[in-house]
Amino acid sequence: MSKPFSSLGISAPILKALGELNIVEPTEIQQKTIPLLLAETQDVVGLAKTGTGKTAAFGLPLLQLVDTESPVVQAVILVPTRELGQQIFRNLEDFGKHIPNISIASTCGGIPIKPQIERLTQPTHIVVATPGRLIDLIQRKAIDLKQTSYLVLDEADEMVSILKESLDEIVAELPKKHRTLLFSATLPGTIKQLIQNYLNKNVVQVSANMETAGNQGIDHEYIVVDPIEKLDVLMHFLNSKEGERGIIFCKTKAAVNKLAKNLAINRFSSGALHGSLTQGIRDRIMEQFREGHINILVATDLAARGIDVKEISYVVNYHLPDTYENYVHRSGRTARAGAKGLSLTVLQEEEVVEIPEFEAELGIKFTKFQKPSAVSLEENNMLLWAKQIFKTKPNHEMSADLKTKVKTVFHHLTKDELIEKLMANYVLQNKVEVTEKPVKKFKK
Repeated sequence: MSKPFSSLGISAPILKALGELNIVEPTEIQQKTIPLLLAETQDVVGLAKTGTGKTAAFGLPLLQLVDTESPVVQAVILVPTRELGQQIFRNLEDFGKHIPNISIASTCGGIPIKPQIERLTQPTHIVVATPGRLIDLIQRKAIDLKQTSYLVLDEADEMVSILKESLDEIVAELPKKHRTLLFSATLPGTIKQLIQNYLNKNVVQVSANMETAGNQGIDHEYIVVDPIEKLDVLMHFLNSKEGERGIIFCKTKAAVNKLAKNLAINRFSSGALHGSLTQGIRDRIMEQFREGHINILVATDLAARGIDVKEISYVVNYHLPDTYENYVHRSGRTARAGAKGLSLTVLQEEEVVEIPEFEAELGIKFTKFQKPSAVSLEENNMLLWAKQIFKTKPNHEMSADLKTKVKTVFHHLTKDELIEKLMANYVLQNKVEVTEKPVKKFKK
């Protein structure tokens, strides 16, 4: 039986907010981390998979430790992307809504810096920032970290290259006596080096059950396809998940754009997310996805960081991730807050040999997803074609005379007869296409 938050030393105002958010039972990483951050003075490394509540694990203690009577920045939380920064900012505001005078600011890149500079002229206790934007603010002397007691590195495994370049400059602004709290889903060698270089020798490491905590509730499956049928197989899967929300991960921005275009052609409710889009477009797409106005998000790994939507029922790895860490972060987008989820990886035959390596490294088990038959794929393509016709807007610029002539051609047919003829024509056209050149109806 899990302990309640009250037994971890959490104050009444925060407990009240948690109750209103229906957050009752702390996760394993929260149970282990919160008392340590409240009672001790050491640096801390927290290891837990994505989706296990790391934000509350460091956020709740920070909110409680802040002295709201002092108007200075007392804690800085560094994050790899603005999306994650916004998510953490919202979480902290929700957790701290009953703490009088608490002040939290988000200062991430991708949006104009001037309003952020103006915001920092007001009393601010906690700052959520991306490293590049924080350094920019430091260089402009727009932020004072001389009395900052806590530095949090969240999703540190996703920031290694950035931190290597920028951490020295940031740490130089902090008082010599400060606590560093590093949180990560994985612990590659580069993170171990970071810990050795920047955290106290007496650092305390805590971890949730790494084998099960982040993967609990997720079915890990893979499907083997030929390159020419890859898109058709994906479309078949998505049709079977109609009405559910999911994320499809691609390796490159070009692949994201190409797949998103195909989804749009086939009338799937979808949006694309990658680093080359303007921040305004990324924010709008994220909001549409979060609010349920679109059901499918096609994204690169980094762009999707910070997506914390409980109702994501599946994740598709359209391309096998380059690292085990990326697989953890991708699959962790589903099965959040105790829900169930599916992580489906689409493979070509030569990639199947990598599955045992992922299983051994991550302590998970993959099962094979049954590939639909050729007949089933063709039937699905016909359904997609029918949906295209149904969702096509009428062209009101066509002449009335032409419309009358076309109607005359079909006037003696019943609705059922017309549908049967259209379906027969689709099959005929598709067969002709296959005979003339070996490509599918829907472009890859």
